[in-house]
Formats: sequence, C-alpha cells, structure tokens
Amino acid sequence: MTARIARGSSQRARPKQAARGRPGRKQASPDPLSDFVRRMSWWIFILMIVAVAIASIVAFRIPQMIGTAVGEEIGEAGFAVKRVEIKGLERMQRLPVYAVALDQDSMAMPLVDLEATRARLLRFGWVREARVSRRLPDTLVVDIIERKPAAIWQHNQHLNLIDSEGVVLEAVRLEAMPDLPLVIGPAANRHAAELARLVQMAPQLKPMMAGASWIGGRRWDIRFQSGEVLALPEGVAAQRALVHFARMDQATQLLGRGFVRFDMRIPGKFIVRVSKEPGSALPLMPSEPPAPPPAAQVAEPVGRDVVPDLKTTI
Repeated sequence: MTARIARGSSQRARPKQAARGRPGRKQASPDPLSDFVRRMSWWIFILMIVAVAIASIVAFRIPQMIGTAVGEEIGEAGFAVKRVEIKGLERMQRLPVYAVALDQDSMAMPLVDLEATRARLLRFGWVREARVSRRLPDTLVVDIIERKPAAIWQHNQHLNLIDSEGVVLEAVRLEAMPDLPLVIGPAANRHAAELARLVQMAPQLKPMMAGASWIGGRRWDIRFQSGEVLALPEGVAAQRALVHFARMDQATQLLGRGFVRFDMRIPGKFIVRVSKEPGSALPLMPSEPPAPPPAAQVAEPVGRDVVPDLKTTI
C-alpha cells in the first residue's frame, strides 16, 4: 500500500515540472485603432483651441478695427469725400440725394459703404435704379435712373403722382396737378399698368379720357373729358368692350352728345343713360346710322336708362 502511494505521488508531480518548463506569455501588441483615435482627439482639441481664438478675434472686431484705422489713414492722406456728382436726375430734387450720399460713418474713400448708400437711394419713389461709385481721389459718383410719371392716384382725399407700375413718386397739390390721367379708388395704383394696356387697345380714345375709377377691386369705369362714364366689364372682356365702344363712337359719335353713362357690363347689351336734369331730352343721333326703335325716340323719364336696338349692341 505504501508503494502505491509513492507511485501516485510521482505521477502527480510530473505535471508541475512540465508546467514549470513552459515558456511565459508574450505582451499584447498596441491596437492601431486606439492609437488613431488618440491622435484624432489631440487634433480635435487643437482645432477647438484655434476656433475659440478666431471667435475671440472676431468678437472683439480686431480685423475691423485694423481696417478702419488703415482706411482713416488713407483718408487723411487726401483720399476723402469732398464732392458728389449726380447723373440722370431730371424731376427729383437733388438735395435728398446729396444728403444720402454724404451720410457716411466716415468720409474716407475706402470706408464709404457704397451698397448701403445705394439701398437708401432706392427708397425714394422717383428712383428706379441707382449706382454709386468712387472716383479717386475725392468724388462720389451717383448714377440714377428715374421713374416716369404716368398718372395721378386719388385715394382718401390725397393726390399722388405714380408711374406705370403704380409706384408712388410724390404728393401732388390740387392747384398744381399735371396733365395726366386720374385713377381713383383703393389699390387703383397697383392696377395702373393693367389700365395702360387696356387703353392701348383703343388708342383713339386716349386723348378724350380724363381718368378711370377702380370699382370694387374688379373692373374699371372710364371717365371722358366730355363728362360721360363708360362702365366696362371685368377681366379680358373689358378689352373687347372698349374696342367695340371705340368703333361705335367713330361711327356715331357717342361722346359729347349729352349722354351721361354707357354701361357695357352685361354681355350683348349696350345701355345708355341720359341726363337726370329736368327738361333734358334724349340726345339725337346722326342720320347716317339706322334710326332707333320708336321706344328710343320717345322722351324718357328723367334718369332712366335707354337700351338701343340690337344693331348697336355688342
């Protein structure tokens, strides 16, 4: 029994000797990914420092202060605004333009803000386009393209001169109104271009027109110098109606014969209104056109509308 125990001990000791004879483990090699992340972290940190430095410089306006100082030095050397030359101005007063051109934070030529000056000039109604440039050593050149007056807009008991696009140019005094068409009504100025295109369809009527009223935000009433009013339909039908009225006036001379109002709003009908004054009679038509029906020849009650025969309808 003793020998068996010894033999078993010997067998157990061998693994220990074999374990002692094994070589030791090698150390793990560095991970390339971890090294890359560590380097990128340093670069990000450096970039953040640079960004903070740049932000601080901008916040304290260091470049602007340096540029302003350099510009002032150039101005003191003789490159400062002393003259303003204005071109293209015909109707607008010059004093407001001078005031805008000379309203600068610094009169040194390099520091004059040309774009800001141009933007302030464009606020004037008369100015359609403006260009501001430097002419060294001491001159600002202002080129202006003016708007052309096209009509007078009457609204809320005020008179304003407007161009073909409806831009308000300036106020107009009643005693000094220019010889231009008068448009009346809210937002009538915004439809001035539409009215101009409408009048071009019947150019022979233009010299006889005194103005137009924008009715209900939908259509025009044309007023003539002889006192009549022509009520036109809405939309494109107004062009056809005006052209037809011009042809009828050329054939029968409707204007200047004592009529008060012509209504062409209803398709296919031409309604004529006579004077409301007591004792007024229905104006006589020329003998060339066909005679109106008997109902149109009889004296109508004052203020009634007269509808001519179908030969004169649209």
